[in-house]
Amino acid sequence: LGSVVAYFTSAKFLLYLGHALSTWGDRMWHFAVSVFLVELYGNSLLLTAVYGLVVAGSVLLLGAIIGDWVDKNSRLKVAQTSLVVQNASVILCGIILMIIFLFKTQLLTLYHGWLLTMCYILVITIANIANLASTATAITIQRDWIVVVAGEDRSKLADMNATIRRIDQLTNILAPMAVGQIMTFGSPMIGCGFISGWNLMSMCVEYLLLWKVYQKTPTLAVKSAKVEESELKQLNVKKESDMKPAEGVQLIVEKDVTGFEPQQKEISCAARIAEPFITFRDGWVAYYNQPVFLAGMGLAFLYMTVLGFDCITTGYAYTQGLSGSVLSLLMGASAVTGIMGTVAFTWLRRKCGLVRTGLISGVAQLACLVLCAISVFMPGSPLDLTVSPFADISARLFESEPLPTMASPEDKPEMIFATGVPNLLNGSTTPANAVPEMSPEPVPLISVSLLFAGVIAARVGLWSFDLTVTQLLQENVVESERGIINGVQNSMNYLLDLLHFIMVILAPNPEAFGLLVLISVSFVAMGHIMYFRFAQKSLGKQIFVCCTPDPKAVSDSSPPGNTSTV
Repeated sequence: LGSVVAYFTSAKFLLYLGHALSTWGDRMWHFAVSVFLVELYGNSLLLTAVYGLVVAGSVLLLGAIIGDWVDKNSRLKVAQTSLVVQNASVILCGIILMIIFLFKTQLLTLYHGWLLTMCYILVITIANIANLASTATAITIQRDWIVVVAGEDRSKLADMNATIRRIDQLTNILAPMAVGQIMTFGSPMIGCGFISGWNLMSMCVEYLLLWKVYQKTPTLAVKSAKVEESELKQLNVKKESDMKPAEGVQLIVEKDVTGFEPQQKEISCAARIAEPFITFRDGWVAYYNQPVFLAGMGLAFLYMTVLGFDCITTGYAYTQGLSGSVLSLLMGASAVTGIMGTVAFTWLRRKCGLVRTGLISGVAQLACLVLCAISVFMPGSPLDLTVSPFADISARLFESEPLPTMASPEDKPEMIFATGVPNLLNGSTTPANAVPEMSPEPVPLISVSLLFAGVIAARVGLWSFDLTVTQLLQENVVESERGIINGVQNSMNYLLDLLHFIMVILAPNPEAFGLLVLISVSFVAMGHIMYFRFAQKSLGKQIFVCCTPDPKAVSDSSPPGNTSTV
């Protein structure tokens, strides 16, 4: 009984609990905000598309700056600030949406509808701020706090990473279902009120949990600062003599501030304006110079794909005759294989080491995606390259859903039901753009069956590979650069995902979907080739050695030429 109580009061469990609450609220909001925007704009996807592009562009441009802010401030301040900003933004956005739903008719008549337009802009702006704060939270908790809580035990870090991903998998499916039921049997306004109330309660609990984790893990108060080498040596001498760890860090920060304060006063206005651009440049340069650069790029390339359970693939499935109930079962199966991937990661890492785990995961994912490539040429595939991809593009430009907020590749749960969004609120799962009068002859299901079999099976390798690269970044990026490097990694992920949506906009016809599948498989293959190159540098000739448990497996994740332990 004592060990059970100790576990439930440990920093590790409290971190899990806080992450579960945060992720649940995130998934509910990101699914609901897209539904609300569609409902508000007369069942049009225009506002949702604008919101998705704003979110993608913001993280792409500000990812490095957010990461730099995470690096330059204390862990507790970053976590608490981002938590409060994120939840307060969602609460405010929910209140504004409730007002719009209540007084939409009156707002339309005021100032020729410009007041309503301003409300739309305000909602999208605040929602984007919430997403940026969520990005900061993810960087500081999942890329920094978790490393400190795990300490020097890499196996513990791997287990914690896997548990975090399992929580993500479950909330990705359950949270949108929960809020969808509330909106189905209630109303959009009730949904807004519920989400606002949830975030208010969740913010208070998460704030307390963060404080408890911080108290139970004294090393969280110790954060390295960027100072000159001479100053750092002097401070280390003082620290070793008679300073406590927390006091030593405080002196570093104080020395950093007071030592440079006179210079900061002399900085011109132009220099201050240029500072974010310099941070942006330095962040990308630092990312390129990382020994795990190729591994990070390999992960980013996995976002350039239509082979996931996002709005595009589910929309294609509707055109092939799959019902909403069948798709929900397939989504459940994908969640199960995703969890299997997290289990496979921990087992493979113990047996083969971290770098080899990434190689095996990549081969497994590509082997499964071969089924998707084969499905393009099977009976039932609508592939027809003679159909112009630009036919009627002006009318279909916004049929593809915008970029959602993600935690990982191919993981866009908030938009899963978006194809049937306008009818979801009325309890129907029929796609909004379906034409009920048209009932073509049954389409053979061989092609679509192979497609989804490959997508579902590939998620085992996908999630194992995602966890591998995540831990490589955690172990091999120095503490003072964790924020900015992971911020740039998020930007790269969004860039490739944005390109994949542009690709769909350029070829929106179902007849061209097979071509998109082949392009997606090619990009996934290129991503794994990049990782193979990284592994070759890291392991040398050892990558061809059979996987056997040996002491070197613990430390084979060190970057090339780095023989020191992390």
